[in-house]
Amino acid sequence: MVFLGYMVFSIALGLLADRYGRRKMLVISFLWGAYFSLLTSFSPSYAWFVFLRCMVGCGVSGHSQGFIIKTEFLPKNFRGYMLPLSQLFWLAGSLLIIGLGSVVIPTLGWRWLIRFASIPGIILILVFKFVPESARFNVSVGKKQEAMETLGKIAKINRSKMPEGTIHEPVAEKNGSFLDLLDPKYLRTSLQIWVIWLGIAFAYYGVILASSELLEKDLLCGTGQRTGGDEEMNNPCYCHMLSPSDYQTMIISTVGEIALNPFNLLAINLIGRRWTLGITMTTTAIFFLLLNICMSRAGVIAIFFCLRALVSANFNTIYIYTAEVYPTVMRAIGMGTAGSLCRIGAMAAPFIAQVLLSHSIIGGLCLFASVCFVCALSAFTLPIETKGRALQVRK
Repeated sequence: MVFLGYMVFSIALGLLADRYGRRKMLVISFLWGAYFSLLTSFSPSYAWFVFLRCMVGCGVSGHSQGFIIKTEFLPKNFRGYMLPLSQLFWLAGSLLIIGLGSVVIPTLGWRWLIRFASIPGIILILVFKFVPESARFNVSVGKKQEAMETLGKIAKINRSKMPEGTIHEPVAEKNGSFLDLLDPKYLRTSLQIWVIWLGIAFAYYGVILASSELLEKDLLCGTGQRTGGDEEMNNPCYCHMLSPSDYQTMIISTVGEIALNPFNLLAINLIGRRWTLGITMTTTAIFFLLLNICMSRAGVIAIFFCLRALVSANFNTIYIYTAEVYPTVMRAIGMGTAGSLCRIGAMAAPFIAQVLLSHSIIGGLCLFASVCFVCALSAFTLPIETKGRALQVRK
């Protein structure tokens, strides 16, 4: 339901961000997400819980506008180095919530975990006072004075002087729309990007779910079977509480997401976004196939660690590419649409990682690998390389 809310609102917020500004949509999305996240902790029933989590997903869908603001402020020579570092903060947040969950859930319960997790979102709302609107967006909609004021503040912070003169840039005739993504100039790029986003999300959440399915239920080498007594078989709502070792496994696998960050950072700046994404997607497919080989538990954990690093690197690269390939007037709708479609892959992953894998290990893993190979081919053949390319203002 979180993904469903994300999928529905991502396109809408992207469209509004191209029309009214990235910062406004970012603030609204954080307010929305924090509010409904806090309300979730007071859910009186499961139905209310599901509905409120869907509303949280609607708010989270606008967070990508923060990535767009960073993209539009960074010079082309630094985007490839600075944008991947965002992964460090994603990792820090993931580790924080896992550590918090290991302490809070056994003692205070899940409701207090959600309440504590809502605090950073509330604090960040206050921080937005210091986040400026994208100067590129202001110029594209004719707000040149606001753009000059923002650039003046940046120059003051950097203890430098603004170049003399004014900005001369024609105002865009219209804001971006979904149909712009299907314009002949961007049609092929859009279609291939959507395939890649869907496949990356499918593989990312597939790795996370498949690791627990294969390791905890001992389905490897064809020797294991589904565990759980009669109570679990007869009660569909029966669940196991995570043990301390489970939280440790989650932390170790999450750290794996940063393992390839140095390589990813160098690769996207040396060989480009397309080739980097194609190589990591191909390698992801190969590692999925390696899981078909019967090996020790330690070997399987090592492969899952590498897979977690690879799928994270894939996400990192496609985020950068998507933000760079579209012009300012349609950048937000481009990112929003891609983010919306990728949730289809995320929602499909459990049916493969938790249903098909329990019936056919080879079938499930080969399906994940096949999707990754298709994404790799799509990445290698993308018509535009954004390495060293200035951000475009209009179509």
